[in-house]
Amino acid sequence: MLDYIEYEDFRAEVRAKVDEIVAPHAAAVDADDHIPNDVMKAVGELGWFGATAPVEYGGLGWDTVRYAVLVEEVSRASGSVGVLLAVQGSLITYPLQKYGTEEQINEYMPKFASGELLGSFGLTEPGAGSDAGNTKTTAVLDGDEWVINGQKCFITNTKRDWPCVCFATVRTDPEKSKGVRGVSSIIVPPDAPGFNYGRKENKMGLRGSDTSEIFFENCRVPKQNLLGELNEGFKLFMVALDAGRISIGAMALGLGQAALDLAVKHAETRVQFGKPIGTKQAIQWKIAEMATKIRAARFLVYSAGALKDADLPYTTEAAMAKYYAAQVGREVAYDAIQVHGGLGYDKSYPLERIYRDVKLDEIGEGTSEIQKIVISRNILQLKKK
Repeated sequence: MLDYIEYEDFRAEVRAKVDEIVAPHAAAVDADDHIPNDVMKAVGELGWFGATAPVEYGGLGWDTVRYAVLVEEVSRASGSVGVLLAVQGSLITYPLQKYGTEEQINEYMPKFASGELLGSFGLTEPGAGSDAGNTKTTAVLDGDEWVINGQKCFITNTKRDWPCVCFATVRTDPEKSKGVRGVSSIIVPPDAPGFNYGRKENKMGLRGSDTSEIFFENCRVPKQNLLGELNEGFKLFMVALDAGRISIGAMALGLGQAALDLAVKHAETRVQFGKPIGTKQAIQWKIAEMATKIRAARFLVYSAGALKDADLPYTTEAAMAKYYAAQVGREVAYDAIQVHGGLGYDKSYPLERIYRDVKLDEIGEGTSEIQKIVISRNILQLKKK
């Protein structure tokens, strides 16, 4: 099911490209709160925006494990660019391929695959985060158009200087004002009247990735922009989030690996009391624990991807991968800072950026607490059966 050696060869190819087009810009992306369009275009030319998109629509058609390696390696250089690909390949192209009509796929998939369009997943609202059933944004059918009104927040990939499509989660059944029923997903193109960005979030980490409020003010889109079945949007976004949790796990894994690599290099070269600090047991044990956690997290992420590729149930495994990899990423970044001492706390070194970036992975696409709910419920149901 999973040829580890084959994927390691693939990793080396991806890493060489990442080191060429992403890594040199990582510090500036964070400092400037912006991913340069030159980087966007270079990523697009490599086809990475369409890593999971079908080949016949201009995508690369990669399996989920290859896609996870891509997100991991890009995030190892820049979490901001990594999360952009994590959203595009899991929350956008995957549900479009699974639920889109032939017309929708023909219209949007080639543009998503090339990077001509970014996609954002419009789920979170001021009163609906973990409680997604509390969605208040509404869509009412008026002739041949949906009229959308409401507000979204903390929406990733809302890059102001790049066209962005929003997959908006909306309430379409007025009789069901709360709960998971009566919710649908609608494709909102960037030029839709009444589709506006609000405040750009001033985040702790992933600062190069634009995250914004979105407002729909009598926003009108064609009737045929309904994605999936009417009032079945909850199923759609849960399927998308399952896939997204693999990519977020991969992102945390890449950030954690970057922190480990820096800690190892520092332990080998930093001399105190006449010897490299890596000769000290206190440092050796930290490195051993960090490396073991990273390897365990990697196999959790890849195994969840392999289950998805084999068309087997993977909801529990994706939640495990996301929960554990996010925790490991944070712990390894923390320990790497400790290994570096004062240098790890200095903004001129990348570790403090990694530590800020990786924290999002314990929050976005379902908090760690939500992952534990998903895992425990599924396991308890299996035991009951």
